[in-house]
Formats: sequence, structure tokens, C-alpha cells
Amino acid sequence: MATLVEKFFDDKDALTKELSATLEQSLIDGIKDDGRAVLMVSGGSSPAAAYKHLSTLDLDWQNVDVAMVDERWVEPNHDKSNEAFIKSTLLQNFGNAANFITMKNDASTAQQGAEKCEAAYSALKTPYDVTILGMGPDGHTASLFPHADGLEHGLTTTQTVCAINAIQSDVTGSITERMTLTLNAIANSKVVKLLISGEEKLAVYKQAKAGGDVNDMPLRAVLNHPDIKIEVYWAP
Repeated sequence: MATLVEKFFDDKDALTKELSATLEQSLIDGIKDDGRAVLMVSGGSSPAAAYKHLSTLDLDWQNVDVAMVDERWVEPNHDKSNEAFIKSTLLQNFGNAANFITMKNDASTAQQGAEKCEAAYSALKTPYDVTILGMGPDGHTASLFPHADGLEHGLTTTQTVCAINAIQSDVTGSITERMTLTLNAIANSKVVKLLISGEEKLAVYKQAKAGGDVNDMPLRAVLNHPDIKIEVYWAP
């Protein structure tokens, strides 16, 4: 089992305040200890306010690498692009000076772009200072989706990234082709912050935590990993 610390908050403002403070400290410590800090970021509404707050802090952003946890294989100007979300929240103000590593490249498919993406991510400092994960109502995290084409590879490979083709559902929407950090890469983090909001997702998290087939709920692979330190942030 991973090392789990669960932090439950009364509201999202309290969660954002705590998350922002801990992310700031992790970046400061990473730069102090290693000369650079690496922040792996996810999309979604939960971290948006913390990203916006971080962007206003006068940190040594030139020594911060910001990289995507996962991405739909769409152009950066697409309304479903995680890259666009990060650029509009974290990479503003002072945060604009950070070095940004995206997943989407000029390859026509994620599978064809995996080698180039792997090379870019392999250049990053390890372990990463922080990896921010979300979780879907189907028990996916990053773009490790239940029973997806590429899931087994993503959970077992020693590589950093892999291409995923998810089974289309209400959760995935129409864009099923993704690039994602692998389980191995997620484990190569000083701390993983798992952000959850609402009672429905809390129930899904508890179901994943209770055990079962990782193919049904890939979050279980993260929760079961002995080398991962996870801080779970939940607010209603």
C-alpha cells in the first residue's frame, strides 16, 4: 500500500489555501535542494484556484519545470486541451517564466508521438517534487482509464509516458486518444496530491481504496503502490 495522508476540508476555499501553501513550499524546497523544481500538473476544476494563486507568487520560476500529467491528443487551442487550461491558470503572471513541457507534439497520433514525448520527459529531474492527480467517477486517474487500450503497458512499463486509447464513455467524452504519465512515473514523485471533490467522488475513492481489480479502477494501482506517498485532499 501507498503511504496515505487524508486531508478533509470544510469547503473548497480551505482546500485551495492549504494546497497553495504546500505547493509553494515544495517548489521552494526543490529549488533549494536540487537547483530546480518539477511540478506535474493535471487539468480539472479542483486545482484551478491554487494554480492561479501560485502564478502570482514571485518565486524563482526560471528554475521551475511544469509538465503535464496527461493530455488529450488535441491541438493546444482546443477547448478540451489541458495545456490550454494550464497556460490560462498557472502559466500567467510570474508563473509565465516557468519552463513548460507539454505532451502534445506534431505527431498525428499519440502512439506515434510517444517516443518524442518520452525524450522530453526523460530530461526532467527526478524524483518530481509534486505530482497532482485527479480522479474520475469511473476510478481513472491521469489518463489511466479502466480497460483502456494501453492500460496494462501504462501500469507495468518502466517508461515515463505512454499512449492510451480509452473506451468511449460519458467520462471520456468523444476524445479517447490520450498521452499519460505511467504508474512508474507517478511513483517517481516526492509526493502525489490526489484532489477529490464531492460526495460521489469520495465514495469512488473509498471503493478504490477498499481493493479489487486495478483494470476496473486504475486508481487502485496508485493507492496500492508501496513507494508512493499520497496526500488526499477532499472538499464537498
